[in-house]
Amino acid sequence: MEPDKIPLIAGLLVFAASVLSLKLGVSVAIFELLLGTAAGSLGLAAPDWMTYIAGFGGIVLTFLAGAEVDSKLLRENFRQAAAIGTLSFLAPLAAGALFCHYAAGWSREASLIAGIALSETSLAVVYSVLTETGLGRTRTGKMLMACTFLTNTLTALALSVAFLKPGLYTLVFLGACGTFLLFAGRISAWLMSRPALAGKTVEPEIKYIFAALLAFVYLAELGAGQAMLPSFLFGLALAPQLSGAHAPVKERLRTVAYAFITPFFFIAAGMKVSPAALMGAAGLFVALLLVKQAAKFAGVYFLAAKFFPRERGRFTLLMSTGLTFGLMAAMYGARAGLLDAGQYSLLTGVLLASAVLPTFVAQRWFLPVEGEDIV
Repeated sequence: MEPDKIPLIAGLLVFAASVLSLKLGVSVAIFELLLGTAAGSLGLAAPDWMTYIAGFGGIVLTFLAGAEVDSKLLRENFRQAAAIGTLSFLAPLAAGALFCHYAAGWSREASLIAGIALSETSLAVVYSVLTETGLGRTRTGKMLMACTFLTNTLTALALSVAFLKPGLYTLVFLGACGTFLLFAGRISAWLMSRPALAGKTVEPEIKYIFAALLAFVYLAELGAGQAMLPSFLFGLALAPQLSGAHAPVKERLRTVAYAFITPFFFIAAGMKVSPAALMGAAGLFVALLLVKQAAKFAGVYFLAAKFFPRERGRFTLLMSTGLTFGLMAAMYGARAGLLDAGQYSLLTGVLLASAVLPTFVAQRWFLPVEGEDIV
């Protein structure tokens, strides 16, 4: 029997993406998605084990992004963040859904999936850029993550509510997740304060986080819900511990996630893209990309100019990116039969372009402002 070559190819793609990211100074997630698309165009498909790890990788990214939110800064600036986050969500949701339904002729369900997918701001891209450039330590960077958090909270809620099929297990999912999240901060603080656990090579803190996230995934599938929102809120609940005395735990978790788990999310998503279908709808691709970017600009720029005048360009560009939650929405639509292969490929292509182009412009021509406060 011929040995499975997919793990070897995936490992080479993950390594190649890292090299390209370091060489060109662009988020590694973008190259992982591009290389996954290239592999898919050669006939390679993600096996079941990779698909599961990919789904879990998206959940881990969601948790890490929540853990980066400065809850104190969010509370102090909630009105500004809520205003930007809400308009950042609503503008592309409405514009994308209306365009797909009336201009592209998609079904109502497919159009709604498209609007939800286009409404998000990429957690992966924003988080990666802030981490790789050190901007996460600045007030503007922390506010950018807070606005991204609020935008994607609304995206996750929209996806959950729009296609939720309530039942007994849905109540179990909501009840179990809600009860755990109420006490997650206390449980985590107690666990991480145990001297007997600190610094152990068996990493009990990281395994505790993984176990909780896997429980969210299981309960979400059981209750026909989405694990994104509870995972994000779990990260938010742990943010005080992971940003203080236990910051090394977050660093080790980030290393594990970026080295092995999260790359499979982007590679597997790329493998599902059909380049032929994307090229066959080139005009629609360009139009939908312009609709998304124009709607994001309209929803973010003017408020960013009011609240962050020196950083309005970079702030708007990074808020205009899309990838992680959008891919989750598109993959959900494909699995549920609401999107065909061409529609999935088109949405994924638009999300990829919206991740690459604004990020490239922001990192090349909208450099950090000297003297920006570090918090």
